[in-house]
Amino acid sequence: MNNLIKFVFLCLLMVLVKPLVGTAQEGISLTLIPPTTITNQVDLDIRAGLRNEQQRTKMVELSIYIGDERPENLLHYVKKELLPQQAYEVKHILPTQDRIGNNRIILVVKDGEKTYRKVRDIEVISSTQRSTGLIDGAWAGIYHWSETEGKHWNTDIKKMTDGQWREMVQAMHKLKMDIVVIQEVFRNEEYVGKHQTTVESYKGKAFYPSKRYPERVPIAANDPVEAILDEADKLNMHVFVGVGMFAWFDFTPESLEWHKIVAKELWEKYGHHASFYGFYVSEESGGNLDNWEHSEVKRMERKKEIVDFFREFKTYCNQIAPAKPVMLATNSMQVPAGLDTYPALLQNLDILCPFGFARMPKGDLTGKESADLLQSLCDRAGAHLWFDLETFLFNEDQSLYPRPVAEIVRDLNRFQNFEKILCYQFPGVFNDPKMSIRIGEARTVDLFRDYQRYMEKTIKERLSKVPSSTKAQY
Repeated sequence: MNNLIKFVFLCLLMVLVKPLVGTAQEGISLTLIPPTTITNQVDLDIRAGLRNEQQRTKMVELSIYIGDERPENLLHYVKKELLPQQAYEVKHILPTQDRIGNNRIILVVKDGEKTYRKVRDIEVISSTQRSTGLIDGAWAGIYHWSETEGKHWNTDIKKMTDGQWREMVQAMHKLKMDIVVIQEVFRNEEYVGKHQTTVESYKGKAFYPSKRYPERVPIAANDPVEAILDEADKLNMHVFVGVGMFAWFDFTPESLEWHKIVAKELWEKYGHHASFYGFYVSEESGGNLDNWEHSEVKRMERKKEIVDFFREFKTYCNQIAPAKPVMLATNSMQVPAGLDTYPALLQNLDILCPFGFARMPKGDLTGKESADLLQSLCDRAGAHLWFDLETFLFNEDQSLYPRPVAEIVRDLNRFQNFEKILCYQFPGVFNDPKMSIRIGEARTVDLFRDYQRYMEKTIKERLSKVPSSTKAQY
């Protein structure tokens, strides 16, 4: 009888607590951009997303608090009527100059008699620069797209099991690289303007169990996307899921339709994961945004395509997964040639994450000049500028090998304007010696250890400068 009473009590407790939880299925999300430690020179972009999953119109009240749910801590309030299947996003910018320490952001949504909450914590550190001086995340390519560049690790990475992908996420977490970018979830080596691929004729192979395009890349792991997300859930990490590859540099209407199909499948399959942070468009682009076309007519066509693509894709993502950011990586070269296009593009791109600043071609801007120009463009558009730091170098045969940590640290200190610094990439460049498999060369273990020592030293120095009255918050 006692066991029966306990069972009934637990059931009642679950019914009472459930309205306070909030899940992806309820269409409620809270996203911080950036999502991990920032300096007090960076404003915090708070996004709250709502979607009415019911077949009736409903009235909801949305409140955003900092610290706790007291009236004086209210940052934003809105009352909104949502039609069936309608999505709604709130954006609130929070200056952090006086927010040093740990901060808790609370989203409260009242839907009739039910109340739902989402909570996100973020640390703000005192600094004279925007960057934290550390690598905040990394790309995780499930299998490198180029056999030449990935020569030293592709054979190994194909052997990774789902469990070993979990180990990889754990290794990233050890280095506080808590933002994971899955490079792509399909492999299709085509290039814009050089293929006739359509949504129906697409022959790319998936890295996950896709129902729409079931042919698979031959790797040992059954579902590395699920493994990465599930492990990231446990470690409070954040994952961009790479929607691609349709074709390199391809932002045509056909590519747009393909991206919508895949984004929808990914969200329906993996959107329940707390670590599903946003969508990364894998196609990349040149910094000129015209993808090196030879004629002026064709260059303008490519520029129009990329603007139209992100306007439509961002609108679509907001509808299925409100408050989830969209990110694109471009190179940092020939940026002045794209000045006529960046303002329109950045209106519908949450995060621009360029690469290549350390290898600018002769006659172009310097890396620092390009970074400063892109920062000004993002500031004017209200977009976020992150840094894709290259942690590799090229051998004579164009294969990649780990970059010495001294060069990596030089770039971390040289480029201080980026609010987040990610690196390309983790697998094959960094290796935790405690993993059950080593991906690539032995010197990848050396880089892991060297960077870990630098990270720990930097954090120790940072803490030594924190006043004792504030230190308890860290």
